[in-house]
Amino acid sequence: MKKILIVTGFILVNLILVKTSDAQFNFGNKKKPATTNAKDTATPATNLPVTDAAKKVVKVGDTNVKSTKTYDTTLVGGFNAKTKKSLRNNYAFFSESNKRNGVQKRIPLPYENLREEDALFSEFVWEEIDGREKLNRPFIYQAYDDNGDQRFFAILLRAIEKEEVVPFSAEEGDDRFTQPITSDQVAAMLKGSLDTQLVINVDNPNIYDTSIIYNTKLAPNPDSIYTFRLKEQWVFDKKTSRMYCRIIGIAPVATIVINQKPVKRTLFWLYYPELRSSLAKNEVYNPKNVSTRITWEELFESRYFNSYIVKSSMDNFNDKLLNTIYKDPLRRLQEGEKIRQRIFDYEQDRWVY
Repeated sequence: MKKILIVTGFILVNLILVKTSDAQFNFGNKKKPATTNAKDTATPATNLPVTDAAKKVVKVGDTNVKSTKTYDTTLVGGFNAKTKKSLRNNYAFFSESNKRNGVQKRIPLPYENLREEDALFSEFVWEEIDGREKLNRPFIYQAYDDNGDQRFFAILLRAIEKEEVVPFSAEEGDDRFTQPITSDQVAAMLKGSLDTQLVINVDNPNIYDTSIIYNTKLAPNPDSIYTFRLKEQWVFDKKTSRMYCRIIGIAPVATIVINQKPVKRTLFWLYYPELRSSLAKNEVYNPKNVSTRITWEELFESRYFNSYIVKSSMDNFNDKLLNTIYKDPLRRLQEGEKIRQRIFDYEQDRWVY
């Protein structure tokens, strides 16, 4: 009797488990296929419920569109932005056009040969030219002619773009022309730091395009580049009994405002002997008489500018600028004038009257 009860109980438990497993999958009751009427085929969608998902319309763009990458190609810092040629003679002289062509063919005079054996005295000097001074205003002369922008920094940029001179990096105070840079690096330096942004594609909103632009927060303002640093070597030649000043390099210095404080930054260095041919083809603005203009090469060789000394190789064991040695700006000017006077006195003391 007990065996019969155990078997029946086991069968009941299995039936209950089967029913519960079928309950997990609601198959529904089987129905006979209904016959289709003409009325049902005419309006099949009116009797069906409309869900919220069906109401939403998803906008899908063109699937053939691919992500692109664009670069900022704006002009460098506002320099050389208005290079336009005159279609008529811009002067009252009939021969002025021939004279303009003659300017482009000028070449600088070769230097006199200096031998190291004849040098009794030699000293390296670093000077800065401030274009805001009255004598140095031609360095920031804002005008345009057939050659383009007449600011001195714009002339340097054109020489770099035409590959007439090679720019060198000025990082970490390097002024020995050790690391050449390209014109694209110079352009990026003037535009600011590179920044990458994702922009939604116009044709397909599901795709993002990459746009590489320049962050101009740390970019120098074109009007802030008015200082130019010169690296010179003063040599007294005993063969000719005179003091020579040979310019080794030129570096533009930009003034950038960081945290409301002006900070000077040397952009790059240019080797002056290579730059002379380009400077000989550009004339300097003359505020007194336009017909008696000289070239930039003649201006530097004749020293028609005012400058102040910022560094010297004499008695400078740490190779520091004067602004790091003397915090007082008046004291720096006085020390610079002492260096200039010492060089002048050395030449005068060699003469016997």
